Amino acid sequence: MRRKPFGALLASLLLVSSFAVHAAEEDKDAESADKDAKSAKKDEKPVPPERTSVSHGSVEVGGRTVRYTATAGNVLIRDKDNTPNASVFYVAYTADAARGAGERPVTFFYNGGPGSPSVWLHMGSVAPVRVESASAAATAPPPYRLVPNAYSLVDRSDLVFIDAVGTGFSTPVGKGKGKDFWGVDQDLDAFAKAITRYVTINRRWNAPKFLFGESYGTTRSAGLVDKLQNDGMAFNGVVLLSSILNYGANSPGLDHTYVGALPTLAAIAWYHDKVPDKPADLDAFLAQARAFAAGDYAAALAKGQDLAPAELDAMATKLSRYTGLSAQYLKEANLRVNQSRFRKELLRDERRTVGRYDGRYEGIDLDAAGENPEFDPSSTAITGAYIAAFNHYAQDTLKWSSDTPYVRTGPDIIRAWDWKHEQPGARFPQRVPYVAADLARAMRENPKLQVLSANGWFDLATPFFATEYDLSHMQLDASLRGNVTFTYYPSGHMVYLNVDALKQFKADLDRFYDHALAAAAH
Repeated sequence: MRRKPFGALLASLLLVSSFAVHAAEEDKDAESADKDAKSAKKDEKPVPPERTSVSHGSVEVGGRTVRYTATAGNVLIRDKDNTPNASVFYVAYTADAARGAGERPVTFFYNGGPGSPSVWLHMGSVAPVRVESASAAATAPPPYRLVPNAYSLVDRSDLVFIDAVGTGFSTPVGKGKGKDFWGVDQDLDAFAKAITRYVTINRRWNAPKFLFGESYGTTRSAGLVDKLQNDGMAFNGVVLLSSILNYGANSPGLDHTYVGALPTLAAIAWYHDKVPDKPADLDAFLAQARAFAAGDYAAALAKGQDLAPAELDAMATKLSRYTGLSAQYLKEANLRVNQSRFRKELLRDERRTVGRYDGRYEGIDLDAAGENPEFDPSSTAITGAYIAAFNHYAQDTLKWSSDTPYVRTGPDIIRAWDWKHEQPGARFPQRVPYVAADLARAMRENPKLQVLSANGWFDLATPFFATEYDLSHMQLDASLRGNVTFTYYPSGHMVYLNVDALKQFKADLDRFYDHALAAAAH
């Protein structure tokens, strides 16, 4: 027998060993890949089916009974790979037996935050039902009363209330993560997909369409109407309730936010009888406040630290007459009092604060000597009533069941929010959104598009004078300027908390819808 040379034998042994090592590494790679796949699968959330729960009701509006179908449901939206990544919850109200139902107007509603569901608009404004709450005072604890809403918009339009992803019953699914939806443009993309899906499955492509946003919802609306129209879905109108269209105005080093807020400070001081020689006519007083803010006050702030001592004294005295704050306090603040400090200072001698969302509301802090309010009484006054009423309504009337609780405010959303915005035609993305330009482009490309700006006199969160400035600086052609309408109410951010204001708001909405539909017909 011939033996293999030792070198050949060694080579054979090394080859076998190499195969063994390679096989072991492949086994480890396969095991690791299997673990990764299982881990990824574990991180994925189940994808629910699209489903609906249907109920029926009726409401008397303007002396006419409107019978409607209420549909609570969800739509799935998809990522770029056409894989479902979010389930978006909505409640729709559609009038029964309406002629040309497919062509009846449909309006899409949402609140703001960012990170808020649509519960505030849904339970308080123009749905067929609303929860009763106290105006300019804290609402009493339960039981709460959910009543037919005589000021509902369902007589004019079908209504669809949508919760943003991560709020209410809307949630990421599959591989979807919060970061996929929590940002200016990510949010616009999600809402565009949800609305398009609703329009498609409910055969509403030929219906007149409106967007109705409140607070950050107006930021969304301005960008969304432009985005959807670019995608081929034209709109008849946009309702902007309590607007913020330019986040850049609040940047450090700028005085624009103080100028924009001054007439609102004057309105709140007037309401609480802190204005010297209080005039009887609020409208006339606020016209003077606007002129002062844009004129002498803005000019004084523009001088910065170079404002002469005599000018500072004179300006502090004038500013005191509008704000109800002492001239000495205003001088110490360099004539610049932010909304938080104003809320604490205006009623300090009464050991009271005033609300941010609605300056008519009063709060009581533990520390009356503090610098800032401890809470917003205009928010705490209604939160319990709105959340409890909606949960009760969803379960008992809408018959909607969910394994997860209704999320009032997404706790991580505002901290994780991506504020960058790709403005149409801009060379570089904005670090904070300025969306009046988006709305202006939508109006130029759709000259029939109508815009209603609704404002509360006592709203410190989104002051009306700042909104007037933003909408009057869209550089619209003269032929389009009449497409923008302003309305004002003796209320705050949520104008519907004052029922008298809600009644007026409904009448203004009726006129706006009539005008928008007539404009489309000519």
